[in-house]
Amino acid sequence: MSSVGYSTHELCFEQGPIRPPSEAKSLLVRITRNCPWNKCLFCRTFKGETFSLRSVEEIKQDIETIKKIYDEIKAISWKLGLKGIVAEEVVHYLYHNPEKYSSSFLSVAMWLYYGEGSVFLQDGNNLMVKTSELVDILTLLKNTFPEITRITSYARAKTIATRKTVEELQALRIAGLSRIHIGLESGSDKVLEFIRKGVTAAEHIDAGRKVKKAGISLSEYVIPGLGGKKLSQEHALETARVLNEINPDFIRLRTLTVVEGAGLDEKVASGEFEPISDEEIVREIRLMVEHLEGIDSYFASDHILNLLEEVEGELPGDKAKMLAVMDRFLALSFEEKCNFRLGRRASIYHTLADLKNQGLYQQVDKALKQIMAPDGDGLEVVIDGLTKRFV
Repeated sequence: MSSVGYSTHELCFEQGPIRPPSEAKSLLVRITRNCPWNKCLFCRTFKGETFSLRSVEEIKQDIETIKKIYDEIKAISWKLGLKGIVAEEVVHYLYHNPEKYSSSFLSVAMWLYYGEGSVFLQDGNNLMVKTSELVDILTLLKNTFPEITRITSYARAKTIATRKTVEELQALRIAGLSRIHIGLESGSDKVLEFIRKGVTAAEHIDAGRKVKKAGISLSEYVIPGLGGKKLSQEHALETARVLNEINPDFIRLRTLTVVEGAGLDEKVASGEFEPISDEEIVREIRLMVEHLEGIDSYFASDHILNLLEEVEGELPGDKAKMLAVMDRFLALSFEEKCNFRLGRRASIYHTLADLKNQGLYQQVDKALKQIMAPDGDGLEVVIDGLTKRFV
């Protein structure tokens, strides 16, 4: 029981299932539930779930609850002699007393421990909420937690293109919305139609430009491999074209993994979609990067599903460096490529330079020989299983 008469174990606030990797240290505040579109063939996150808008009152109650938890955590810090600082000792104390403190305490404690002041608004498309209501929510967050430095959100390009004006987006920026994450996926209308994205390349460009004009930071997500064998080249070139038109602050890669139950798996089974190999994906990314021109975006390969995480840098200055990384992989022998692919998917390797670590190389090589033996599962089966752990 807290000093003000409520059970700390009962203090909870609602959180959704996903966030971008770049928001790993953010406080998660749920604004909507699930996705209003929910038809994309590559995504199963919200399949079978119904989209709904949370009421402003619900969200305000959650923010009040977060503040109560915040105050309790600060009090614990003082009791532990840490003078209000949320250090490891505070996190450990909460973790080892689950009967007294809800999981929401750990969420807030980790946010305070990291100390970056970032907040991510969940779920898939919060710009479905009326602008005036979002402004109220953003204002309350900023007023309640003055240490907030950044508030970000997912949004669908279709919603921005058809339902939000630049003036509305500017109002959201003034209220505190710092960054919008948009799933571009592809700049090819053929690919977008095939995967049932529900948005066109032109709408992607319109939405991205609106966000930029409003002064909000923009992250665009691209899915290498989404065109399959048939549309791989078009996917790369058209995606580069659309990104050149938008000039987002960030371009983030999320390599395609075909998962059961999303819809694309059925297209694979029927022969309508033929996935491409890791090497073909590297060539596809290379083609896209090669055609990125006239933009100053930061290009990030910040997800475990991406084979080459070191393909990262500021455009245009780091373009040659990124192309060189991909060329180094493509120049490897067949055996080295297999070794790196397995080591990367098993989280043993992070960069191509790790291949030079003889201890790691031999560790992976031993596993590779077992996998490739007549009674082994085979490399592609094993890698497929390893990648699906992260979806």
